[in-house]
Amino acid sequence: MDGQRRPRRHVFSRARRFEYFLPIQNQTARGVTWRSFLGHLSAAGIAVSAGPLLSHVSSTQVETPAPAISPTSAPASVSVTLKVNGKEYHLNLEPRVTLLDALRNNLQMFGTKKGCDHGQCGACTLHVNGRRVNSCLTFAIMHQGDEITTIEGLAQNGKLHPMQAAFVEYDGFQCGYCTSGQIMSAIACSKSPAEMTTTPYASA
Repeated sequence: MDGQRRPRRHVFSRARRFEYFLPIQNQTARGVTWRSFLGHLSAAGIAVSAGPLLSHVSSTQVETPAPAISPTSAPASVSVTLKVNGKEYHLNLEPRVTLLDALRNNLQMFGTKKGCDHGQCGACTLHVNGRRVNSCLTFAIMHQGDEITTIEGLAQNGKLHPMQAAFVEYDGFQCGYCTSGQIMSAIACSKSPAEMTTTPYASA
């Protein structure tokens, strides 16, 4: 056994392992090397991952832009005639203008207050044909031909309405902002048919 030569495969395998440490130019003589294989593999991976992105970019470029939406134009003004405190007023208003805004912004009658603007606080209360109405919840165009009474129309010939005088005498103003609505509500309440009914607390 000592006189026999060792198999050449051991020498060949060592030499083959050693060639991986040689410069790249010495390895290219063998054809495809491990480094070149890794380079081709990473290039293929980049191409596969970038394919969907490129197709998405190309598809977005050919999309037709959405048509521009023109802004909605404001409704045209209409002629409205309001009879407020016994006097007629001719106005040009948009159909969406509330009775409260028409009184304050167009007729400069600021006695009717704008509070919550949702019909909850009652500061905007006035009378339409003798009935109390929250003017922030009704459109001015709906009241052509109606008798509209605001807090400014209660006093006659410089004399306060009895309800106004009672608020002054008994200091019922509180902060004063919604006092006009309280007075208009109290007057309408005193004129309602309910006062004619008999109740246990009617004498209170």
